[in-house]
Amino acid sequence: MFIDIVESKISVEDLIAKVRNPKAGAIVTFEGTVREESGGIRVDALYYESYREMAIREIESMVNYCVERFGITDAAVVHRIGTVRITEDSVVIAVSAPHRDQAFSACRYIIDQIKERAPIWKRDIIHGAPAEWH
Repeated sequence: MFIDIVESKISVEDLIAKVRNPKAGAIVTFEGTVREESGGIRVDALYYESYREMAIREIESMVNYCVERFGITDAAVVHRIGTVRITEDSVVIAVSAPHRDQAFSACRYIIDQIKERAPIWKRDIIHGAPAEWH
């Protein structure tokens, strides 16, 4: 298991390498990428803040649940903080498992739970307007 909160760009290849395992027949990745529009409004970037230690503990808990529930082999999760520009990844998840269904299910669970439970906050940097927190 590898989990981190960083201020720099995330290497998808590095995360895939961390979860590659001879017992895994599938590796699924998810990249949460900043898009140029949010609710019909042009966004220049997103700004993330986090309670780092608590966020890492929460994500570890999510991965541990996926080991038990879905039988995954491993997972690596990295979330960015600071300014994340359009087309850059704000979060990357890599999950390995014996079978694809396990890997897809766990990857989906982890991203859904991060958005719901992890103490990571996002502020839209909107073109020509004050920033808004979410």
